[in-house]
Amino acid sequence: MASTRNINTPGNYCLEERQYKHMEHYTLYKNSQYGEAYKTRLPGNGVNPGQIPGNKLSYNSVDIESFLFGVNSTNLVKPAGPLVPELANLKTENFFEYAPVFMPEKLVVEKNQRPFPCP
Repeated sequence: MASTRNINTPGNYCLEERQYKHMEHYTLYKNSQYGEAYKTRLPGNGVNPGQIPGNKLSYNSVDIESFLFGVNSTNLVKPAGPLVPELANLKTENFFEYAPVFMPEKLVVEKNQRPFPCP
């Protein structure tokens, strides 16, 4: 019996392959919402940091994660050596600049003054 649906036509196959290619490009694009920032910085002014990829925080993030999970910790043939983390020094970026704060002079209340008389 022959197939009568459109899913088996060459045109529909090319359309689906193009759709998969576009979705892959959308998801794996370097600067997409799933990727990394143009300039990776830590936020300043007391703002909590968002999602930062592990390879931006340290240069050997995979080795650090494997060490923390205990991968290769019970290898008796070739034991793992000590781990030396290579941390990246990220700069901070402020969203806005603070205006200077002007404080009034200290209030001095003199004891020898009488209150203003009310009529």
